[in-house]
Amino acid sequence: MLLEAVYHRPRLNWSYAYDHNTIHLRLRAKKGDLTEVFAWAGDKYAWDTTKELIPMTLFTSDAMFDYWECESVPLYRRLKYGFLLQQGQERIWMTESDFQKERPANPNRLFEFPYISRGDVFTPPAWVKDAVFYQIFPERFANGNPGISPANVEPWGGTPRPDNFFGGDLQGVIDHLDHLTELGITGIYFTPVFTATTNHKYDTEDYMQVDPHFGDVDTLKRLVDACHERGIRVLLDAVFNHAGRTFAPFVDVLEKGEDSEYKNWFHIREYPLQVVNNIPTYDAFAFEPLMPKLNTEHPEVKEYLLKVAEYWIKEVGIDGWRLDVANEVDHEFWRDFRKVVKRANPEAYILGEIWHESAPWLEGDKFDAVMNYPFTDAVLDFFVYGTLDAEGFAHSIGRQLSRYPLQASEVAFNLLDSHDTARLLTVAEGDKNVMKLAALFQFTFMGTPCIYYGDEIGMDGGGDPDCRKCMEWDPERQDRDLFNFYRKLIEIRGSHPALRTGRFTFLEAGAGGSKLAYERSLDDDLIIVLINTEETVQTFRLDVQERNWENLWTGEALHAERGKLSLRLPAYGFAVLQANMS
Repeated sequence: MLLEAVYHRPRLNWSYAYDHNTIHLRLRAKKGDLTEVFAWAGDKYAWDTTKELIPMTLFTSDAMFDYWECESVPLYRRLKYGFLLQQGQERIWMTESDFQKERPANPNRLFEFPYISRGDVFTPPAWVKDAVFYQIFPERFANGNPGISPANVEPWGGTPRPDNFFGGDLQGVIDHLDHLTELGITGIYFTPVFTATTNHKYDTEDYMQVDPHFGDVDTLKRLVDACHERGIRVLLDAVFNHAGRTFAPFVDVLEKGEDSEYKNWFHIREYPLQVVNNIPTYDAFAFEPLMPKLNTEHPEVKEYLLKVAEYWIKEVGIDGWRLDVANEVDHEFWRDFRKVVKRANPEAYILGEIWHESAPWLEGDKFDAVMNYPFTDAVLDFFVYGTLDAEGFAHSIGRQLSRYPLQASEVAFNLLDSHDTARLLTVAEGDKNVMKLAALFQFTFMGTPCIYYGDEIGMDGGGDPDCRKCMEWDPERQDRDLFNFYRKLIEIRGSHPALRTGRFTFLEAGAGGSKLAYERSLDDDLIIVLINTEETVQTFRLDVQERNWENLWTGEALHAERGKLSLRLPAYGFAVLQANMS
């Protein structure tokens, strides 16, 4: 037994309250090393009458480790606990301070979950588990009101550049909500809509006004109301890490220098404000002079931004915020931000833009979720680039699941492309079969899927600015087969709770392999997904429960003979099987 690989600590993703009554415990061990693991748990004040051994299950693995998990519903909402590790006949007890061969005589040196305090329970909004998001870059979605377009607007469908405009606006979104309803979308994430000088609007000039080229507050209200009537939630983009060069307080500093009352609103290293060797003398996003970094620790800055966060929820009724460059803002600001937002709307969704492992932001005091780019990388590496085999992909997904509490994984924002990346169809080199398989995994995995506008009708595009093309509204130039594929994916996901909140388990993901099989299960809802990423036929043979199965994609009926399910899939083929529990 390799005890050096065994790891547990209280809190974070290892010991947390899943709800107001339930505690989840996790333990890491060397891959394949342990045959059984038990949590030894009870109430510290009534140990002798409450102690029990709780079997732990192997809930996921990566290339090096197994991750074991169990849940406890303690009678008095507190828990003392240790672990019993078994490798065949060998048994080792793990306490907070050491490993020992004999059962500890008392609980004094065990781990402790002191109490499930209701205010500390991480509870993301439940509606997000069922949502399907659609990302819209407003300037490129649709021009619904040419009268407010910029003076230098170019004809719709031209070549996107960092500095050109095509006149997309909020009215254009209102005019095309039928498209989203037909697709099955239940949430929209908008990139920034507030006054700014650029086409992307990440250089905010006025946080309290809608950009006049997009509309006004009344237009935004009409859009949000129209979305709500269709069951569509709305997220706006909050750029609180930095403002724009035309943001009034920054303009004041530019004009008055050290005499400006706003000089401490920013991180200024040297006066006058200028750019020296391509680096501003003030902190800015990615050294971009147009985007001076805000000092979110300054009381006046914090007060101003928190009022912004509250205003748009109360005034317009938005359903949450996506937070730009969220990892570069101080944690205390985000703690206060969460309090303000949740007071305004307890069901608001708080989504941070973080591109890496994000556990420090997902403890229940800051964000509900992050944009899940590690998921994006894993899916692209396996399905598109082929740099991972099936086993490597399973390890990458397993590692991702092990990092966060379950409730965070259930509402993770799972995307395959965005305004910051090349489009999915382009990285797939135009192969729509490959694109479909990647999307199939996205929509049958745990978390909330998001479609980048136009992917569903076959839009392509390289990196920024090419990924920000004008939406294609000519029906003759839309790929309706792809649209119907996405629509069916959304329909199947919406019809089966197991695909939204069920347990996820890999059934087949072999070394050197190019086929996947995995299970989603929730109570009596049992789904198995099979995916063949090869350009040749492959056969799946799985040990399953002996019952009838239906391929939800084709309607084909199948039967598992003596607990064996055999199915041949064509090149780039897939099956979504539902167990008939009757």
